[in-house]
Amino acid sequence: MEMTKLSTKGQIILPKTIRDAHQWTIGMEFNVEEVSGGVLLSPAMPFPATDINNVIGCLKYDGKPKTIEEMNQAILEEATKQHVADALHLTNRGKATEFVTFDGRLVKRAKALSLGFVKQAR
Repeated sequence: MEMTKLSTKGQIILPKTIRDAHQWTIGMEFNVEEVSGGVLLSPAMPFPATDINNVIGCLKYDGKPKTIEEMNQAILEEATKQHVADALHLTNRGKATEFVTFDGRLVKRAKALSLGFVKQAR
């Protein structure tokens, strides 16, 4: 547990280890809530909660409408890239030159996306 002090202006410095662990940056806004035994500090949401029915159609798009299949393919491609990148980073902290998997579908998708460092395990 780390300690901090309340300044004459009512400010509290959060220890760097806590800020880094939560990825809190300068200028972030927080909710402050009194709870039994102390105070709860949580990041404020930058926008109020909403649902898709309130925002559907608010972004302008001038191109040809996409089919469900095209949208699903785009989602699959991005998910594949993210999965491979995350696995590569987590397994070797980004120092690996290849990613080996037993998932043949993942290898096939990665090759289609020119992700040559993805290999099929034997």
